Amino acid sequence: MVPRQKPYRAKGEVSQSFNDGRLVVHAVTDGAQEGHRPVARLKPVVSLRFSNRRLGIERYYAGMQNQIKVERVVRVQRRAEINSQMVVILSDSPGTAYRIDLVQEVFDAWPDCYDLTLVKFEQRFEVIA
Repeated sequence: MVPRQKPYRAKGEVSQSFNDGRLVVHAVTDGAQEGHRPVARLKPVVSLRFSNRRLGIERYYAGMQNQIKVERVVRVQRRAEINSQMVVILSDSPGTAYRIDLVQEVFDAWPDCYDLTLVKFEQRFEVIA
């Protein structure tokens, strides 16, 4: 296995900025009392800055073939707790929740990043503070 190499950059230089806003990654939890019907609630996990990425035509139509309407792609710093079973709320659309459909590791940027493919949720959630 070939060791992973960082992209070339001057000492201390950052090659990826996250200037487009903040997002909060939430875990979906069951907020119902024991024995009652499940109620989906969002529990905040981590708050990060993000950078918007271009939603390519190939990614868009690949999602459409699987009956998934991909809304946007954002880049965030890599965090171990982020996975595709979480929900994201962006600062530029506070009333809208997005499901993380795909988490892709980015190897050619510093600091280490993930590209998150987001699908809009139609369901309303209660956010646990």
